Amino acid sequence: MRKIVSVLSAAVLTLTLCACSSGSSTSSITVAGSTTCLPIAEIAAEGFKEETGIDVLVSGLGSSAGIEAVSAGTADIASSSRGLNADEQDLGLTPIVIAHDGIAVIVNDDNPVDNLSTEQLRDIYAGKITNWKEVGGEDLGIQVINRDEASGTREAFRTIVMDGTPFDRRSAVLSGTGQVRDVVSRSRGAIGYISLGFVDSLNAKTSVKAVSVNHVEASEKTVASGGYPISRDLYFFVKGAPSQQAQDYIDYVTSEKMDKQIREAGFIPVTNDEKGSE
Repeated sequence: MRKIVSVLSAAVLTLTLCACSSGSSTSSITVAGSTTCLPIAEIAAEGFKEETGIDVLVSGLGSSAGIEAVSAGTADIASSSRGLNADEQDLGLTPIVIAHDGIAVIVNDDNPVDNLSTEQLRDIYAGKITNWKEVGGEDLGIQVINRDEASGTREAFRTIVMDGTPFDRRSAVLSGTGQVRDVVSRSRGAIGYISLGFVDSLNAKTSVKAVSVNHVEASEKTVASGGYPISRDLYFFVKGAPSQQAQDYIDYVTSEKMDKQIREAGFIPVTNDEKGSE
């Protein structure tokens, strides 16, 4: 089933991007992939368009779909909230780190629990802990919200938190960051995980809070220092040598002129040393 879903996602993406670009390599750039990376890619697209007159067409269907698209040649750049997995290592893709991010564990604002250990999180997502009273909360069942398998955020959470322990198959599986935040905001017993940059930035009359993990608050400062335990890099991937305009867009995203916007979106810009090493 996973393979069928991946093929369908790639097909939808191909139709969408091809319809927009009509195979032209001079009038536009296509960026496809992570919903987490969307704010960065879209903000940069606006500024890049103003400076160069070149359109950047940004699509968010998940990290895996973006990687498939750039590998197949239907996108110029893949955006991803995870690194390449074992099956993708031989695709000939070059990674570019565009920002750093923390993965915030969110609960309903009315939930009195404000800290969870990584072990408790692992047991919650494995289905071993099922009631909030087991972690110091109310006598209330835990509604576990997970992301779909195409999500880079899920893959990062699986690697960092689950550490080889399988997810509980009874968890609700949602396809987007906004959906996770919305469900958690409406359910007192729910728990989910989203990019730190989206905890307060999505519209809404939604009420969620990020809990501390191992007594470390999720913040730009703790992610940058390495103190927050659930953090990751955000990437662009290209296949082979990118076109000049695609390279110019990548350079724009990683330039100092984007640092303020990246911070305002809730992420952490790459340092000058990191930019120089890429």
